[in-house]
Amino acid sequence: MRSDKAAKQAYFDAVAPVRDAWKRRHPLYHREIERLCRSLIPPQASVLEIGCGTGDLLHALQPRRGLGIDLSPRMVEIAQRKYPDLEFAAGDAEALEIEECFDYVLLSDLVGHVDDVWLTFRNLRRVCHPSTRIVVTYYNYLWEPMLRAAERLGLKSPQALQNWLPPQDLANLATVTGFEPLKQGHWLLCPLWIPLLAGLANRLLAHLPGVRRLDLVHYLVLRPEPTPREPRPLTCSVVVPCRNEVGNVAETVARIPSMGARTEIVFVDGDSTDGTDRAIEAERERYREIKQIRLIRQVPATGKGDAVRRGFEAATGDVVMILDADLSVLPEDLPKFYAALAEGRGDFVNGSRLVYPMEGQAMRFLNLLANKIFGALFSWLLEQRIRDTLCGTKVLLRRDYQRIAANRRVFGELDPFGDFDLLFGAAHLSLKIVEIPVRYHERTYGQTKIRRFYHGWLLLKMFCVALGRLRFQ
Repeated sequence: MRSDKAAKQAYFDAVAPVRDAWKRRHPLYHREIERLCRSLIPPQASVLEIGCGTGDLLHALQPRRGLGIDLSPRMVEIAQRKYPDLEFAAGDAEALEIEECFDYVLLSDLVGHVDDVWLTFRNLRRVCHPSTRIVVTYYNYLWEPMLRAAERLGLKSPQALQNWLPPQDLANLATVTGFEPLKQGHWLLCPLWIPLLAGLANRLLAHLPGVRRLDLVHYLVLRPEPTPREPRPLTCSVVVPCRNEVGNVAETVARIPSMGARTEIVFVDGDSTDGTDRAIEAERERYREIKQIRLIRQVPATGKGDAVRRGFEAATGDVVMILDADLSVLPEDLPKFYAALAEGRGDFVNGSRLVYPMEGQAMRFLNLLANKIFGALFSWLLEQRIRDTLCGTKVLLRRDYQRIAANRRVFGELDPFGDFDLLFGAAHLSLKIVEIPVRYHERTYGQTKIRRFYHGWLLLKMFCVALGRLRFQ
């Protein structure tokens, strides 16, 4: 084994001086890998890349703290000369000697070269904190004959014998070494630059069902398998966006249960004209000794999405929750969401109204159809199953919301409800999204604020914006 490792190091040392020249000859593959990794790893994170080569990929990620490790000292020497603002060191993926944890650990085109993938994954635990994400990219084993032929024809840099692992085998190895797969996907159908064809194949065809299984690159996003949280209960903030809901205020306050160490109720009133704000003040005085109730005034009223953001920014709890003021989702269901988050079952808990039968006319047919269509579209786009994108009940840790807010740059002010803003942000940060089925009830007071066709158009527009950012940039 020691001689094999020495031979492998000698091989990579020998190819190090010509590595960048090969990349310049066929840059499309490397640009696409950079684009993929940038979609999974936000800038200004702390990033460890194992198998960093000459450092280009780590540099492209714009990390706040970047450390590159490679078996080849020659590769490390070149990388450090090119990117003095980053840190590079020679090291072995199967025997990591790093006493530091990172937000992201990247293994790009590495698993094919290591002798023991199990040991490599096992050693990653030492550089992970509970929120670390592991990003792995690797070749589709179906491409092995074509890549070997490309090497013989001089179209690809020659490589030593590799492991060729199907996605299910790699996911299984991750699972048995203490990691939980969060997201798997496919990337890059045409690795050579062919005018018009390469762009069409890689931006559109590569992501179509069925076709995407032929892509050259598979990727896998993992998180450390969650351990039971400390028994210390978390504090909660329930954010209730409302506008002209005076008849629901008292019932909302009475029915929101106490959760965790402390529960605060944060009403965000959208410039109501029916006395909703006065009703909130009255309930705050009534429950002064037993419930913490706050009122945030949204003046002028600019929609639920803005109200949710204002409420989350004002929240003080460890956990932030959204509860619609129309009480179409039962406040009594909130402890289910709290339990899923507090027990580490997920990072982002989304309600789903599309499991249980609905009450009467709780959701009109066109709304139901639109929900199912948008659920399917966004599940495909974000590569995480989301059955009900527009359920108003969503729960996450406040610190994760702050990360989403810091990386908010896709939907901006287009989202009238805030649902897609949060879902996209959670998926972009590779948070584990889980769903809790809820029963959906008819509103008993007031009128819906949904303008079906106008809001449907905005949601479709947001989907197109996200499609362009994720697939075409």
